[in-house]
Amino acid sequence: MSTDDDGARPAHERHVPVLLQRCVDLLAPALAAPGSVLVDCTLGMGGHTEAVLEQLPGARVVGIDRDPQALELASARLARFGDRFMPVHAVYDDVADVAAEHAGSDDGLVQAVLMDLGVSSLQLDEAGRGFAYAQDAPLDMRMDQSRGLTAADVLNTYEERELARILRVYGEERFAPRVARALVRRRDERPWERTAELAEVVRAAIPAAARKTGGNPSKRTFQALRIEVNGELEVLERAVPAAIESLAVGGRIVVESYHSLEDRIVKRAIARGLTSSAPAGLPVEPETHRPYLEALTRGAEEADAAELERNPRSASVRLRAARRLRPTPDHMIRTSHGKESR
Repeated sequence: MSTDDDGARPAHERHVPVLLQRCVDLLAPALAAPGSVLVDCTLGMGGHTEAVLEQLPGARVVGIDRDPQALELASARLARFGDRFMPVHAVYDDVADVAAEHAGSDDGLVQAVLMDLGVSSLQLDEAGRGFAYAQDAPLDMRMDQSRGLTAADVLNTYEERELARILRVYGEERFAPRVARALVRRRDERPWERTAELAEVVRAAIPAAARKTGGNPSKRTFQALRIEVNGELEVLERAVPAAIESLAVGGRIVVESYHSLEDRIVKRAIARGLTSSAPAGLPVEPETHRPYLEALTRGAEEADAAELERNPRSASVRLRAARRLRPTPDHMIRTSHGKESR
């Protein structure tokens, strides 16, 4: 844990949740009944969970986070809610298993799932974590610092072609080959260790004309490395379908994304449930081919002017939400297995 002044501050003073009330309002109809369960897949510092527990007194929340420090801070923040809150140290593609264990019902299904994706305020604001290009720190970027490769490991061991691919795909960096070449040249001189060095080398590799717009030119490289280090997109590809299958009929999923790569995955997973799978021309649509989701937002919602003024980090948010309409075959298999295991 950081020993700077920010690290000593309680969680509620260090984080402004994005689109907080909108998320609660979307989740509320599914969480009105006593004993209803929300799985907060990305607990962070617990802001969204706190609002749910305050406003919906019948609800319980299971909070997942891979970051032990986040779990510690959020648990202190939410201690006043007693057993209505349960912290779980896991990666959120384990949502199905976590839901089944804590659902409190024979079917192993929950009433709501929330995902607030991307890097948390805790991770951005603590210089020692290495997520922020504006602060010099060791090149770490792991959300769970107890395991896995660091950003320095990636920079020091990946081949130039693979670095270029990561920058192009995960960072949407137009100059990925140029930046990758610069990164490899620099490591041939000495190993990568610090974020300030990385930001400097990346900036120098971007053509001067391209540096005039779009903010700090390092942000795309930092995003790409963070996604690679934490396997974020692979986790998300597994997590969204698993979350949908963890919902009881009438249950709701709310997802906040912060860049197009995340939003594309979320959009695709929800869209699968919004459309009929019946072959064209059938006189009657079979029940098993009807949509199993109903959209609760028109496309992706963005932050309004008031939200942007209150919380500048909401500038890139895209919020999507859906409601479970009916079971699917996977749903029914999961339900039967849940009953057998109990």
